[in-house]
Amino acid sequence: MTIKSLGKSQAPAATVLIRMMVGTVSLSEGIQKFPYPGERGAERFTWIRIPAPEVLGPFVGAVEIVAGTLVLLGLLTRLAAFALRINISVAIISTKIPILLGHGLWLFSLPRLSRYGFWSMVHEARTDFCLWLGCRFLILVGAGPRSGGRCWCAATFHWDFSTP
Repeated sequence: MTIKSLGKSQAPAATVLIRMMVGTVSLSEGIQKFPYPGERGAERFTWIRIPAPEVLGPFVGAVEIVAGTLVLLGLLTRLAAFALRINISVAIISTKIPILLGHGLWLFSLPRLSRYGFWSMVHEARTDFCLWLGCRFLILVGAGPRSGGRCWCAATFHWDFSTP
C-alpha cells in the first residue's frame, strides 16, 4: 500500500453516511470519557478490570476523539477506522463476551444486568457491532469521493483521481 493508494477510493458517494455514523459515535464517546470518568472513562475501566485504567481511560478517549474526527473529515480514513476497529474489538471482548457467557472472561468482570446470554449480549452490543462493521467497511473501501483526504491529496500532490 502506497501513500497514493491511501487517498484513492472507488467507494460510492453514500460512504459519507457510514463515515458520519462511525465518526460521530466515536467522537462523542471519546469526549464523554473526560467529563464523565466514572461512567465512561477511568473508573469504568477499573470496574471492568482493564489494566492501568488511569492511563488507558484517557488514552482510549483521545484515540476515539482523534480517529472519530479523522473519519468525519475523511482524512486518513482507513488508518483511523483501523484504530477504531481495534478499540471496539477490545470493548466487545471486555464487556460483551462476559454478558454472553454469564461470567467474567480472563481478567474482565461481568457487568450487573437482569439477564445474561445471547439476546442480552446482542442488545448491549448493537452499537458496538454497527461500529465494528462500519469500520470494516471504511477499511475496505476508503473515505469515498466526498472526503477531505481526497481533496487534500489532489491539491497537494496534483493527483488525478479520475482514473482508477
